[in-house]
Amino acid sequence: MKKHTSVMAKLSVAAMAFAIMPALASTAAVEQFKAFVSNNKSAKGEFTQQQVKMVDGSPKISKTATGNFIFARPGKFVWAYVKPYEQILQADGDKLYIYDKDLNQVTIRPLGNALGSSPAAILFGSAGAADLDKNFSFKEVGNKQGLEWLEATPKAKDSQFEHIGIGMKDGLPVALELRDNFGQFSVLTLKNLEKNPALKPDQFKFVVPAGADVFRQ
Repeated sequence: MKKHTSVMAKLSVAAMAFAIMPALASTAAVEQFKAFVSNNKSAKGEFTQQQVKMVDGSPKISKTATGNFIFARPGKFVWAYVKPYEQILQADGDKLYIYDKDLNQVTIRPLGNALGSSPAAILFGSAGAADLDKNFSFKEVGNKQGLEWLEATPKAKDSQFEHIGIGMKDGLPVALELRDNFGQFSVLTLKNLEKNPALKPDQFKFVVPAGADVFRQ
């Protein structure tokens, strides 16, 4: 894939990175997250995604992207990058569409294979807490910067990700951190999250733009 498409594919969305977090005692984060999954079948909001590189032993932000999202469990979402480039990840419950506006290019993948044990699966793919437990192992991590953190480890051996960190506040996920199997890091911050918004029936139907090149995987 060219350009930014590979970055979006990693997110399967996404790329967000697991940072090393202090092991402080906490009992709240996993319970908060599972309650959020069970009680909220849909949501929408905005995000900032930052790629992080280690320079002389210190983390430095190398790239920043912003956008918005909507989702309806299980397996329906629109994850739209707005700046610095426009790209869309969209899933209709069956297939995942990755659209690069600059290239006018669409990649289509079976949704199940595309999500797997990924950040997209943990946010959008699960039908409930029991479904989460089939794909991830959870543990409490502690408090950092005013958030209660949990660590999710994919159970699938072929997952692209080692760990997914999720920061909770007042029952909402507001930050995610991820480290993939190649040692790359990125950080995702969620804001203006609206729980269970009214959604249109065709909200997640993807229409291939006129003249776009289509690739099926």
